[in-house]
Amino acid sequence: MARDDGSTGSRERILAAAAAMLAEDLTARLSVRAVAARAGVSTGSLRFHFPTQRALQDAVLARIYDHVFPDDPIHDRSLPARDRLVNCLRQVLAPTGVGKQAREAWGKAYQMFIAPEPTEEVRAAYLALEREGGRRVEYWLTVLADEGAIPREDHARRVRFLLTLLQGLSVERALPAEDSILRSETETLYTAVDCVLDAPHT
Repeated sequence: MARDDGSTGSRERILAAAAAMLAEDLTARLSVRAVAARAGVSTGSLRFHFPTQRALQDAVLARIYDHVFPDDPIHDRSLPARDRLVNCLRQVLAPTGVGKQAREAWGKAYQMFIAPEPTEEVRAAYLALEREGGRRVEYWLTVLADEGAIPREDHARRVRFLLTLLQGLSVERALPAEDSILRSETETLYTAVDCVLDAPHT
């Protein structure tokens, strides 16, 4: 039997096992024992690759995000910075759909994170998703800062603003609308992105 020596293969098996567990139950607590057993590796190997539960959860969510959005539009230099950032934000909203699909998505979110008691498992699952969303938005802003489109600084306030905007727009997609929701959503996204790009350095 081959010794589990912390190879790249064992890291991939760990991530695949954790992703499968989250696919089955988004609130699943990625415990060392459970993930190691699912991956067929030792707990020591898992700890070698992921010293903390948060490190494991962040890594698997990053992997899931990269799989869902393989072609990040922030790198499309043929478009201005504002268009690229709007396109990135649209990608986040796209999976929620509009109308019935958005209502179903919010129904699932309600059942997972709002209806149940806020146990440590529920809280950890939600905060992990929030961290991953923040990580991606911060990455986009860092790319734009490297290009000189926004100041190089801590982007925490901009990230929080854009995440709050996305939450609101995703709820709006599930609510009855008088006008074209996608047209008004585009106007809102451009207004928000213009605020982020034009914000003075403070």
